[in-house]
Amino acid sequence: MSALLTDSTLSLLLHGYAWAPDLRRAHDGAPVVPTHLFGRPAALLHGPEAVDLFYDESRVQRHDALPAPVLDTLFGKGAVHSLDGPRHRVRKELFTSLLMSPGAISALTESFEGGWRDAVTAWEGRRVVLFDEVATLLTRAVCDWVGLPVTDDAAREIGEDCVSMVDGFAAAGPGRLRARHARHRQERALAAAIADLRRSGPHPDGVFSPSQRTSVPGSPLEAVALHREQDGTLLDPHTAAVELLNIIRPTVAIAWFAVFAAHALHRQPGGLDQLRDGGPAHARAFAHEVRRFYPFVPFIGGAAVHDLSLSGHQIAGGTLLLLDVYGHHHDPELWERPYHFDAGRFLGHEPGRDALIPQGGGDARTGHRCPGEDLTLSLLAALSPALADLDFAVPRQDLSIPLSRIPTRPRSGFVIDVAGRPGSRRARGFQPPV
Repeated sequence: MSALLTDSTLSLLLHGYAWAPDLRRAHDGAPVVPTHLFGRPAALLHGPEAVDLFYDESRVQRHDALPAPVLDTLFGKGAVHSLDGPRHRVRKELFTSLLMSPGAISALTESFEGGWRDAVTAWEGRRVVLFDEVATLLTRAVCDWVGLPVTDDAAREIGEDCVSMVDGFAAAGPGRLRARHARHRQERALAAAIADLRRSGPHPDGVFSPSQRTSVPGSPLEAVALHREQDGTLLDPHTAAVELLNIIRPTVAIAWFAVFAAHALHRQPGGLDQLRDGGPAHARAFAHEVRRFYPFVPFIGGAAVHDLSLSGHQIAGGTLLLLDVYGHHHDPELWERPYHFDAGRFLGHEPGRDALIPQGGGDARTGHRCPGEDLTLSLLAALSPALADLDFAVPRQDLSIPLSRIPTRPRSGFVIDVAGRPGSRRARGFQPPV
């Protein structure tokens, strides 16, 4: 049978998150399922052994594994995600130094919390779309933190562009076109800021000309602008802009998890008191379960460096490899009652390194796991109790989460009617949502 007839690209676009589970069911749940995607041989990998293999850089590489549409929209050309070996390690160290320090995580979380407190006061008595508002708040917080403070209007525009990049990487037609335009627009703006800083240097008081943007000495903006590659050269302005955007865009994408958290609280309002009163441990457990239960990353791509073997299945070198993330998190052999949302499954213990992989497996400091995972957990663990404490009602709307779309979220964006300030719901008792 020709590769054209066996290519699964159209099926993937039509079925979304259901594509991988359906493919595995058609092959009796095999840990390796051969297929074709984007006109090339591919294999869907599933299970703990697959995670071990996928994050072994001697066996799986990222170079030339990511399709051009993903680089054009989601990650950007020349991004750290597409590098291997020493080049990847040097570039990755830039991200780990910026995103994994407790001080950085605390600073960005506190910035977001301050913005949230101001925003919910303004929302009182209003109807808002939670996804849109949280995306703007995250944009404002992360832009402030990287060293490029923006106005409220600019935060909304940048946030909308970042959402378009994430929303359109797996889309066709207008969605992909919007994503590409959004990326190019933000890359140009960030490249200009980086060129300004390199040309003028940061002023002792933190202001540099000619653009008069604000740059805090030692900020991520300065670190990316002055980062040197393995050969000692600075990143070209475009690549530096790509990597700075690879800090901003994933932070804005936490808005997807935010509306999933709201969705979980809406579906199981009995968990509100636990989240409000359970302290940091329960908030973190809840954040873990949101990342496990709800669909965000369907799979992660790489390529076989050479001929491989997994669970007795042979994989030819050069094959496109897809690590099944959504299926991994809903496998009854790995999780008890996997389709039941239960934050309690993470209370009292942290998940194993490769058990929970919504942002990849392996070691974040040396491998391809997302270095912003701890930051995501911190922000989501701060937001979830704040949501539980906010006095709001959920009007009638379409809260379905279509699995056919990648990435997905509640169709309505989660509309809420905010009745009062934080804490007022506790005072008068929770009113069941409509």
